[in-house]
Amino acid sequence: MTLRSRLAAPADLPRLRPLIDAAIEQLQREFLDPAQIAASHAIMGLDTQLIDDGTYFVVEVDGQLAGCGGWSRRATLYGGDHSGGRDPALLDPSREPAKVRAMYTRPGFARRGVGRLILDRCEAAAAAEGFRALELTGTLAGRPLYEAAGFTVVEHVTENSGGVAVPLVRMRKHLP
Repeated sequence: MTLRSRLAAPADLPRLRPLIDAAIEQLQREFLDPAQIAASHAIMGLDTQLIDDGTYFVVEVDGQLAGCGGWSRRATLYGGDHSGGRDPALLDPSREPAKVRAMYTRPGFARRGVGRLILDRCEAAAAAEGFRALELTGTLAGRPLYEAAGFTVVEHVTENSGGVAVPLVRMRKHLP
């Protein structure tokens, strides 16, 4: 299986949304109950600012989207276009971490290197812009990937949507 990565384009959006929905629905089943999974759709998703900024990647296998994810030089830590509390302020690379955002893997491609490839691309791009650290808010399903890539837990957080609490974990990694 050959993984190919590239920057995402607006034309990818119709193919990205079903991939993201499937990842939320299927990959969290071991960690969240059905109400929490449903609530996750309200707090997770794609922030198209990442595509506009040229910091969002897709991974393909034989022309099929296997995953997506990116990083940001902006203050928003997580959430999609539909999420509240987004902050487009630019970060200072000398004192603030870049944000890893909107990481999703098509369920059939989980644990096959897709997420790791995206993280490698994010790290290299953020480091090239002078960032010294990365920060993310991940799902419990994503935590093993992030820990294997050198991220450490900063804090356990809970996001509430419609009265349903969804556990998340804020993590950080210092760049070489």
